[in-house]
Amino acid sequence: MKQASQLQKGDAITLAGQPHVIQQITAHSPSARGGTMLYKFRARNLLSGQNRSESCKGDQSFEEVEVDKRPVQYMYRKQGTCFFLDLEDYSDFQMPEDTLEEELNYLLEDMELNALVIDGAVRGLELPDTIDLQVTETTPAMKGASATARTKPATLQTGLIVQVPEYLAAGEVIKVDTRTAKFLGRA
Repeated sequence: MKQASQLQKGDAITLAGQPHVIQQITAHSPSARGGTMLYKFRARNLLSGQNRSESCKGDQSFEEVEVDKRPVQYMYRKQGTCFFLDLEDYSDFQMPEDTLEEELNYLLEDMELNALVIDGAVRGLELPDTIDLQVTETTPAMKGASATARTKPATLQTGLIVQVPEYLAAGEVIKVDTRTAKFLGRA
């Protein structure tokens, strides 16, 4: 059993009798004195792919789901399907794009990551915390731009759009946090 205050992105828990993986979690402190912390999280059902939002107090307990993690390699995407290679037994498997809505923004060909396996079937993917992606499109870097907090949108090689500092130009490789989809720095 794991309390809500201990949950992190990527944890697998049981909600309504179904296995879910935490996609996002935020803590909200109450405005009243003596109030308990509230935790809001979004989780994806590992069997149906449906997203679910929950709110709970920090002392609420959740049953953990036993999930095996297997190293896999992302091969390619074709006609709405993503193809992977299991690096332990070299078998291939596929997953529909609609079950990988968040992960698609970070998948690069030949990338190695972990597959979440429940009862012998792949139910999801676990991305690394950070990934290096190339900026493919952004407004030109401004001459004399300082390293201030001013940002501009940039499209990355996977199609993901993130806010980057003004001094970055197209063609540069940056480090992106896969948990928050935020720019961390140059790679």
